[in-house]
Amino acid sequence: MSPLPRLLTPPRRRLFLRLLMIAILQALTAAATTLLIQAVFDRLQRLDTATLQLGAALIGTALIGGWLRLRERVEAERLGQDYVHQLRLHLYRHLGRLSPRLLQRRGRGGMLLRFVGDLTALRQWLSLGLARLTVAGVVACGALATLAWLDPLLAAIGTAFLAASTLLAYGLGAALESATRQARRQRARLANNLAEKSATMAVVQAFGQLRRERRRVERQSLELQQAMLTRAWAVGRLRAVAEGSGALASAAILLAGVWRVSEGESTAGTVAAAMTVTGLLSAYLRDLGRVHEYWLGARVAREKIEEFLRLPVVVRRGRLSLAAGPGELTLEGIAVDGCLQPIRAHIHGGAKIALVGPNGAGKSTLLSVIARLLPPNEGRILLDGIDLFQVKTADLRRAVGIVSPDLPLLRGSVRRNLRYRWPGAPETEVARVKRLCRLPEILTDLPGGEDFRLSEGGANLSQGQRQRLTLARALLGQPRLLLLDEVDANLDPEASALIDQLLITHPGTVLIVTHRRQRLQHVDQIWYLEEGELRERGTPASLLAGDTQTRRLFQHSHSL
Repeated sequence: MSPLPRLLTPPRRRLFLRLLMIAILQALTAAATTLLIQAVFDRLQRLDTATLQLGAALIGTALIGGWLRLRERVEAERLGQDYVHQLRLHLYRHLGRLSPRLLQRRGRGGMLLRFVGDLTALRQWLSLGLARLTVAGVVACGALATLAWLDPLLAAIGTAFLAASTLLAYGLGAALESATRQARRQRARLANNLAEKSATMAVVQAFGQLRRERRRVERQSLELQQAMLTRAWAVGRLRAVAEGSGALASAAILLAGVWRVSEGESTAGTVAAAMTVTGLLSAYLRDLGRVHEYWLGARVAREKIEEFLRLPVVVRRGRLSLAAGPGELTLEGIAVDGCLQPIRAHIHGGAKIALVGPNGAGKSTLLSVIARLLPPNEGRILLDGIDLFQVKTADLRRAVGIVSPDLPLLRGSVRRNLRYRWPGAPETEVARVKRLCRLPEILTDLPGGEDFRLSEGGANLSQGQRQRLTLARALLGQPRLLLLDEVDANLDPEASALIDQLLITHPGTVLIVTHRRQRLQHVDQIWYLEEGELRERGTPASLLAGDTQTRRLFQHSHSL
């Protein structure tokens, strides 16, 4: 598991110490305000210069207190944002090392909650929870200490209410935690559904299921609404405890103060100072009530983030450099549980291999393993004698190009997508690939040419245009190993001829998954896979002429 970043790194430790200093200054300001109010009330009968000076000092402490609250909020937000920024990058690094197959099995909406909802919950805990807890704790202790110096009994009453409020809030936390978990589950279900339907709305419309899907969204939305209302009740109880404790503390201190004044054991100034302390405590009690709320939300979010970070990575950082080579590929017992049985084979550099077989035979899985997008459960893959899973990622991506239905075009310009494999590619190389894939004729039809902006997945291009652009992306830099997964499906004759030309002219090794018999005349070997097993391999002449599974496969396909 990739651990969460440490909270108090040296830079954030300095931020936290700054917050602590602000809290101490606020406590001193609260103490000064309390003493000044006592002095002013005790001098109400003497409106002299000293009284006016005390009033001016009160105004000064109020201004200082306001400025300190401002600084507290800014520094608290800086602390939370700094940590969340580091954690966001940490999550993205982990996301980039996960298997595409694993990501496909997880809902997109739930995945996005890690980066949005969960990080927001952690930021709120740090900026509005931990920071407020620190400040409120220091200020409350300072205010109560000042009150204890003035009147121990009134301080004891305030302390008792503060302790009772804290214990009661803690007892109510279990209900809030349960409600928070349920609300998160309902939000994730709705987010996953909406993310899927927004990407596949054409399917919903084409099959006339808009009303049915709307009812599903309505049901999930009502379930989320109910879960959020349940959570609101739990939050409301916490805040009611905080507000009620503050009000009861004020009433109790006021009554006790009046009684002590009547007994001659205290003064009106002391009671006024005690009420000021109670007002401060009430504000901080409200903060503490929300602190518990933020803490529970952050605890649930942290569990979900840790669960995400426990997902097994496939893209580990290799340490070996990959020297120049012909693209010689060796499979040493490669196997994937439930998908591929052990495969042993050797492919000479520059060879062209066609992978054929029925759907679900393991062809795409084999290409994903060779591309290091899926980890094998056993075996090794050697590219020019080097274990692919030990090679540096940058070297591997320069050496291997891949086209697959699972690797769509990205939102952005044609220029960005074309150069995505090699952003710093020289213009001569870009021009070569554009000519090879016949992109100029496409670009002349697009407004802005290379600056034309693609929608998600290149949906605003035709299928043939998308295929040419994904081919060009994979060919940039002339990779020594080229993996083509179903690239010839549903292509027009011109684009299909491009695949044939590529098989003839590309100098590197090519593995192509195909269902077209005419494509086989341009390859050196055919591999027939079924149920994850490599059952036949040989030249096109040998496998298409005899009584073989390969021949029967294409005879059956032709008859259909």
